[in-house]
Amino acid sequence: MENRNQSKSIYFLMLLVPLFWGGAFATAKHVITEIPPLIAATLRFGITGIILAMIVTFQKEWHWKAIRKHWKSLLFIGLIGVFGYNALFFTALKYTSATNGALIIAAMPVFTMLGSVLFCKENWSNKSGIGLALSLMGVIIVIVKGSLSALVSLSFNLGDLLFVAALLCGVIYGLTGKSIIQGAPVMLSNTVMMLSGAIFLAISTVFEGGWDKVSNMSLQSWFEMSYMVVCGTLIGYVIFNKGIELLGGSKASMYLNLTPIVATLLAVIAYGSSITLAQIAGMVMVLIGVYVATFKTSYIKKKEMTKST
Repeated sequence: MENRNQSKSIYFLMLLVPLFWGGAFATAKHVITEIPPLIAATLRFGITGIILAMIVTFQKEWHWKAIRKHWKSLLFIGLIGVFGYNALFFTALKYTSATNGALIIAAMPVFTMLGSVLFCKENWSNKSGIGLALSLMGVIIVIVKGSLSALVSLSFNLGDLLFVAALLCGVIYGLTGKSIIQGAPVMLSNTVMMLSGAIFLAISTVFEGGWDKVSNMSLQSWFEMSYMVVCGTLIGYVIFNKGIELLGGSKASMYLNLTPIVATLLAVIAYGSSITLAQIAGMVMVLIGVYVATFKTSYIKKKEMTKST
């Protein structure tokens, strides 16, 4: 009964992930105007890892046997899911536009679903495929603001290749995360993942420099960093990892298509940006696509299981 309730609630909890990550994307834009991107990422995941370590210590959940057994896998997911994705993502922004990057990253659920079918033996569902295609089209409309000329005039460069590499890291994280997370307690695995990823990020900042700028960060940036730590990372990653564990990588990644919607709406509310009717239509397409690919397929599977028993 408890597992069934968890499976039901995770669909709604997963809605918090794009909400928090969309907000983190918006706040990060300001933070990296004051400190270098890799240092911002190091602070974000380093502080989160320390907080998680304190929680695990307080709860006396340092299961060293589990760490010794799974340390290679946990280190790998920290390297790919935290360091690889974030280092490549932020570095790519130096060489290409956010629009190009958003369009490339938007393809993550597609490749995660294909990878799940090819390598993880997940069953292909026509409804999932339709929902995925619909939400992807919606994301593209939102990003290019419904302008076909903007989509056609896109040019690609080194930064786009780095975004593709970040996309690959995200897909690998989505595909391997389920088996790795199931092998160790959730809070413990998240702690090791965050700390290891932060260490790799910290090492990379040696080449970038700029730690002296941290002491001059404004109060606004520290407030935004706190939001990224608590909501975007501490809560967001824990929920997303739980979603991967319960739903699988393909369904969990579907919720990432909602992130551009949140980022766009926050830009409208907080910064007075304009929004077009085409973007609103794209948002509706994304919502319908995510609903079809997750809730509908889940209902049908349960119905089929009931009939078979």
